[in-house]
Amino acid sequence: MPIIAPSLLSANFLNLQADCSMLNESDADWYHLDVMDGRFVPNISFGPMLIEFFRKATTKVCDVHLMILEPEKYAEQFKNAGADILTVHLEACTHLHRNVQQIRALGMKAGVALNPHTSVSCLSDILHDIDLVCLMSVNPGFGGQKFILHTIEKIKQLRKMIDEKGLKVDIEIDGGVTLDNAPSIIAAGANVLVAGNTVFKSSDPKATIAQLKAL
Repeated sequence: MPIIAPSLLSANFLNLQADCSMLNESDADWYHLDVMDGRFVPNISFGPMLIEFFRKATTKVCDVHLMILEPEKYAEQFKNAGADILTVHLEACTHLHRNVQQIRALGMKAGVALNPHTSVSCLSDILHDIDLVCLMSVNPGFGGQKFILHTIEKIKQLRKMIDEKGLKVDIEIDGGVTLDNAPSIIAAGANVLVAGNTVFKSSDPKATIAQLKAL
């Protein structure tokens, strides 16, 4: 069964406690927390302080996705806030291996995210050192975008790379995941589904999560 990681970016920020309670009671596996700096992406979301509140609200995995420049300056703050997984963007890291080493040394799992235009072949020399690849299936910065179909081919390519190297690396898909396209995403080789609007705009979020989990 896939890992379901609802994105809190789509939650009701006027009533986060209710949404956290719903996720805790649901079949969701992870909290996906999107951090945006207004520099790497054209939007600003939230930082370590809010993640600390999320951490206090759940015992589930806190999957923190940094869409920021110079993530090395903040890695320790996110660890202290309660991140279990910390994902940085390949495009934002001049010294990616150093960033990954830092995340691991702080006791978190390390993830690397790729924008839609970035080839999965760029991961060849870092796959051995990471726990997760986050493939952006929309252009990062905003929720509610349409899934980029070419992502399916990227998933297949990445799954082949991972399997040929005999590695255990999660493939996470972030952006435009729906009940309609999730089966194709999983069939291509992904095992972590980030779902924002699909969950939080649903009339029955817990039932929607259960449907995704059962795929």
